Amino acid sequence: MAAFLMPHQLTHLAPVDILILVLYFVVVIFIGFYVKGSTNTSEEFFLAGREMSAWIAGLSFVSANLGSLELMGWAGAAYQYGMLAMHWYWIGAIPAMLFLGIVMMPFYYISKTHSVPGYLQLRFGEGARGLSAASFGLMTILMSGVNMYAMALVMKVVLGWNISFSIWVGAVTVAVYVMLGGLKSAIINEVLQFVLIWAGAALIPILGLVEAGGWTNLKAQIARNVGSNDYTHLWTTLGHFRDNPMGVHWTGIVFGLGFVISFGYWTTDFLVVQRVLSANNLRAAKLAPVIGAAFKMAVPFIVIVPGLLALAVLKNPDGSILHLVGENAVNATHPYSYNEVLPLMLIRYCGPGLLGLGITALVAGFMSGMAGNVSAFSTVWTYDIYGAFINKKASDKHYVAMGRWSTVIGMLVSIATAYLVANAASIMDYVQSLFSFFIAPLFGTVVLGMLWKRATKAGGFWGLLVGTASSIGMWVYTLRGGSAALSRIALSADAKPMAETLYRALWSWIICVVVTVVVSYMTKPVAIEQLAGLVYGATPIPDDGATSLWQKPIFWAIVVIVVFFILNIVFF
Repeated sequence: MAAFLMPHQLTHLAPVDILILVLYFVVVIFIGFYVKGSTNTSEEFFLAGREMSAWIAGLSFVSANLGSLELMGWAGAAYQYGMLAMHWYWIGAIPAMLFLGIVMMPFYYISKTHSVPGYLQLRFGEGARGLSAASFGLMTILMSGVNMYAMALVMKVVLGWNISFSIWVGAVTVAVYVMLGGLKSAIINEVLQFVLIWAGAALIPILGLVEAGGWTNLKAQIARNVGSNDYTHLWTTLGHFRDNPMGVHWTGIVFGLGFVISFGYWTTDFLVVQRVLSANNLRAAKLAPVIGAAFKMAVPFIVIVPGLLALAVLKNPDGSILHLVGENAVNATHPYSYNEVLPLMLIRYCGPGLLGLGITALVAGFMSGMAGNVSAFSTVWTYDIYGAFINKKASDKHYVAMGRWSTVIGMLVSIATAYLVANAASIMDYVQSLFSFFIAPLFGTVVLGMLWKRATKAGGFWGLLVGTASSIGMWVYTLRGGSAALSRIALSADAKPMAETLYRALWSWIICVVVTVVVSYMTKPVAIEQLAGLVYGATPIPDDGATSLWQKPIFWAIVVIVVFFILNIVFF
């Protein structure tokens, strides 16, 4: 093991910490072998046999997203941008999750589709399916690499492990249990990982707030250390681009994030939708996102609060405030990046036993993200690329074997993409750029397909293609120095990379919708009888079986949205 250690590790694990970490790896591998015997058909391997309860599907739904994107990335983003990072949990998640459960799940579920590209094939044909499958497959591989790199960063900062060694350890473990047990193995592990994450990560905000003297004192310390109180407001600083650390306007948060990116991710990203499709009936499928939304509102406590605490309590040996920088600006003077906020805080507050639990929680989160992306990639590759375009008449057994092998291949490609993240200033800037490329235009295509009967196959395909290409084109343009010109039509000269992503996503969605509408009116509409089960107005929605108010998903969705508005007012 010594060959893999680096000289600047911050701590050493006690035997009890090592035992906790090793036990976790043993358990997740055991789960893969345990469920292998019940994943012999494609329905079992790719959709867990559609036998999950609402609670299991809901916890898996939110846990699949609780990887490095949540833990490392948003803790670092909270350090960079302050409380504005909270928007990605509340307005950037809750309304969209409820919309998925109440409005969109009936169509996904009753059509018995195995994936979002599968729905697009039914609605818009093979062209839209192939394009969305290819772009989604690329995105999941890149996202899996994010999780690998984030876990490796934790091991580097906390234990001094070599980045490459840590990446391979996580990759092999995830590949084994997903290859063996498919989605069922991933879901079981995600529920386990959800519990571990809360058990380990909740220690940091609790102990940190005690040290800071409570929320009010924490806000005062942050204002004193950064020279501004802009970091502790949710909405009051969004009146102008220059008034907040992110350089964003409220229009970007409400429309770019709250509408396009949020609805695009939570309603069309097959990584999370796949978990809900595993539900055992329509009511469970509708209720699972509502349950996930309730838990999602609480996640900022273990992710955003540690990033805010770091602005107040992380200090150099001489007592001065420790300043973190972008990943590409790390040097001898500033040895730590934004992405390392959470492990630094973990080391600060956790001793033997607790440190092992905390590190295991972080590792669980990263592996959850890896497993979610790889299992989604395996399904889309097997069904929507290989089965649709390469080998259409293979046996069910052959497709299951292809699913297992594509898991391994997808993980190997993810290892290569993990090293791309090292060139990004922060994990979140990198991830949000990916969402603006692939998720924002995809949402435009899916929502028009579900809500507008006049949308045609040609309109869906060309809208998705032009929307995706425009987003990538805008990113290349700003990367090559065109941000000043682009700012005049969409941004501000004060906008940071995160803000640019919000507006790029909004514009790409608008372009997708406009092209879809224009091309649809220029082409022949689909016969109404062919839209049954796919579009509102052409589909009778079946009863979900709820017999009392307490069983109705819409009732609990209303409860969640009321709490959502209260929280936004409290932290306004």
